[in-house]
Formats: sequence, C-alpha cells, structure tokens
Amino acid sequence: MELMMAKDEMTTEETFEAIRRSVEREPYARTLGIRLVNLDLGRAETEMEFSDHMDNLFGTAHGGAIFSLVDEAFGAAANSHGTVALALNVNLVYVLPPWPGETLRAVATEVDMSETASTCEIRVLGEDGRIIATAQATGYRKKERLPFLES
Repeated sequence: MELMMAKDEMTTEETFEAIRRSVEREPYARTLGIRLVNLDLGRAETEMEFSDHMDNLFGTAHGGAIFSLVDEAFGAAANSHGTVALALNVNLVYVLPPWPGETLRAVATEVDMSETASTCEIRVLGEDGRIIATAQATGYRKKERLPFLES
C-alpha cells in the first residue's frame, strides 16, 4: 500500500511538472508574461505584471488581459488531475482596475468536481490583496490524459 501511495504521489508531481513546463512554453502566456507560480490538485495561482501595453482605449486595464490571467489559472487547476479539462463557461466580474506596473495574482480553486465537470472560483488580487476581479468557471472533463504527459 505504501508503494502504491508513493507511486501516485510521484505521478501527481510529474503531472504538475508537465503542466508547469507547458505553461512556460505556451506562446500566448509568454506574450503576456503570465507565470504559473503555484499548483496543487484543484488549485493554481498565476501571476502577471500589468504593464501599459495592456491598457484599453480608456487607459485602464484591458479586460482581455485580466481574463487571460484568470483562464490560465483555471486551466491549470482544472487539468491538475492529469486528464483533459476544457473550458465551457467563464463568468468574470471586474471589480477594480490594477495599478500601472502592479503584479496581479489569479488564485483558482476547484469547488466542485465530477466525472464530467470541474467548477472553479477564481480571484484576481492586486499586490495589496484588494480584489481586482472574480470569476466562476466550468470545464468539461474528458477521460483522456493530458497530451503532453509522458506515457
């Protein structure tokens, strides 16, 4: 039994490492400077420095940049079990604009998981802990393993 648990733990850590490597190589995440800074089963944290190239036409944060940070955290949390999970719906509420140059952190926590669905709550926080945005996301869980995991 102990040997099985150690193997499962190793498999989980290998999954986490594979997800981390995939996020590091993902072209879109790299373009925005999104980093995966924490990953556990059903929980992920991503960071991004808000810069002026992310402004909208009013000179505040473009919603797409914040959404991208949320989506990366959600994807990592929902896929942390080692099987493919694809977003079905993301409901995002923008609360406050970030400050220029501020590092934003998205914290995604899986609040429900079934054989076919994963639901996460995500908070985007400013450096001082204030809430920049909140989201609820639902993903469809497929049966196949993540394609970038070694066989």
